[in-house]
Amino acid sequence: MTENDLPRHVIRPLTESDGSGYLIEFPEFPGCMADGETPEEAITEGRDALLSYKRSLKELSSGS
Repeated sequence: MTENDLPRHVIRPLTESDGSGYLIEFPEFPGCMADGETPEEAITEGRDALLSYKRSLKELSSGS
């Protein structure tokens, strides 16, 4: 999978006071974000975060 497989997202560098590395956010999925030491790692972590986010929404909507 590549970055192009993800829905609209923003990757930005974190400041040193924020822990450095990179943050990925998904504007269409409020609160869904992840970080990593490199942009590639942020994408990998973001993909996992997005899957968990969607799974949680599905569980909540089904009443589980």
